[in-house]
Amino acid sequence: MILRSLALVLSFVTATAAALAAGAVFPPGSRIGMEPLSETAVSKRFTGFEDPAKGLAFTFVEMPPEAFQELTSGLTAERLKEQGVALKAREELTLGERNAVLVSGDQSLGQIVVRKWLLVVEDPTMTAFVIAQAIGSDGQRSDSEIKAALASIAIRPPLALEDQIKALPFRVTERAGFRPVRVMAGNSLLLTEGPKDTVAGAEQPIVIVAQSTNPAPPPPQRDGFARSALFANGLFKDLVLERAQGFRQGGADWHEIVARGTDVQSGEPIVLTQTIRFAPDHYVRMLGVVKVDGRDAALPRFRALFDGLQVE
Repeated sequence: MILRSLALVLSFVTATAAALAAGAVFPPGSRIGMEPLSETAVSKRFTGFEDPAKGLAFTFVEMPPEAFQELTSGLTAERLKEQGVALKAREELTLGERNAVLVSGDQSLGQIVVRKWLLVVEDPTMTAFVIAQAIGSDGQRSDSEIKAALASIAIRPPLALEDQIKALPFRVTERAGFRPVRVMAGNSLLLTEGPKDTVAGAEQPIVIVAQSTNPAPPPPQRDGFARSALFANGLFKDLVLERAQGFRQGGADWHEIVARGTDVQSGEPIVLTQTIRFAPDHYVRMLGVVKVDGRDAALPRFRALFDGLQVE
């Protein structure tokens, strides 16, 4: 369930942890912070820090407390190999009073080798998942420098949800009756309708709005890109497209798909709408999912919410 929630589309702080956070810098809306390395700055593309000139990035993902065991048990050589990462080292650490697991390895992307460090930190109120990566050979940071930066990871008390929403790189000006329940990775918002904050299967309608950290594909490739993005989602199966079309709105290019399918977890027939708003240097992907019998009521509301999107 934890890994499923992350796919959709990842207490009080102790005195020791507060001391850890003394020199930490926190990206807007993030509970995770660190003492950044020189020449790195808060990213404008994702939650974390980066030095684009040297291909160095630290990405922060906030997950539920119960994610710690599932994530750490999955950081094995075999599981990492499935993601193209060759494990080099695995360490169990203590950061203040928090348990943590750090793995490092190399990932080959064609002719490029990406060095990666994955840190999972346990906290009573959340699990911090930090992904560090370095690309290229010029001016590379040493393994000890990266590990020292990761050792400075700090977690601050929970932020109000609305404060997290204000830190997102977009605005949902019309919520159409859906209520926000979670902000993820500083660039994604989950909304639902119903009493539950954690939605299993398709028991409640859900809406996900997420801004990418990658440039948008060129116009001739956008229809194929949108279809591939939808079919690559392992949470749904037996997808049948009802409509797929591009259009102009508010000075931007959009693409919308309406499809039927089956929720993998519950076997429930569902209807979903995927709408993508393209910009030259990014795109925002919106997904609305509802059981078939709620289709007529939900689809116009999905459209109203998507139409109210404003990108900063």
